[in-house]
Amino acid sequence: MQPIQWFPGHMTKALRMMEENIKLCDGIIYVLDARAPFACINFKLNQLFNNKPVLYLLNKIDMIEERDADKLRSVFISDGKRVLTTVGTSQKDGKAVYKSIIDMFKDKIEAKAAKGIKKTLRVMVCGIPNTGKSSVINSLSGKKQAATGDKAGVTKGKQWIKLENIELLDTPGTMPPSFENQTYAHHLAYIGAINDDILDKESLCLDFIEELSTLYPEVLTQKYGVENGTPIEVYENICKKRGFLMRGGEYDYSRCAKAVFDDFRKQRLGRICLEKEKI
Repeated sequence: MQPIQWFPGHMTKALRMMEENIKLCDGIIYVLDARAPFACINFKLNQLFNNKPVLYLLNKIDMIEERDADKLRSVFISDGKRVLTTVGTSQKDGKAVYKSIIDMFKDKIEAKAAKGIKKTLRVMVCGIPNTGKSSVINSLSGKKQAATGDKAGVTKGKQWIKLENIELLDTPGTMPPSFENQTYAHHLAYIGAINDDILDKESLCLDFIEELSTLYPEVLTQKYGVENGTPIEVYENICKKRGFLMRGGEYDYSRCAKAVFDDFRKQRLGRICLEKEKI
């Protein structure tokens, strides 16, 4: 397994900014990618929260099977966590998130109202890169207020976004300073949360094929028409089936890796959940 570490300098600055601003916030919306939700939990962020209420969003829920979504929701609830399943671009889900935030602070809002004070909630929206934080904010606000994209690192700085009774703090995606669990690190690389440019994509693709062959053994056969075999055999058969060959008939592992990850991230391999429980 290819070891992965990625913590660019701007993330240190982002964590410092979040540490300074958490004091201004009543609570947190923690956005996770439902394909790898446990890998998306950054222990460094958790240390900043200081027991403030947290609403976990299992986002991109349309990219996994409903039964897997139900199982993940149960795991979070059994751990005592507030959790919603969401599609970040869904206005309906945005309304559900808004209602959950109001419900989460109902007592505080009512206590202020009893004194004639209208409480404006301040909520930090956080998570690792590319989990859909900005899409969630846009669905909450009903219009595009935060930049979105399918690459890690679209949000570069903090931004306060005002809604009715709520102010959201959009923050940059931040990784933990180190990955002790390399399985989680690989899952984050697979889903595009880690900058592709720093990865050995050929080795990573081999690891992905090996894991996928265990979790969903039929997927690669259905998509690429290849038979089961060792990871390298499957990798090379995909190269042949897709015509990823260089001069002299050598396998173009790089083009194949790019295509396989593109297929996975754009759901052309089907609905795949890499983590149905903690690893």
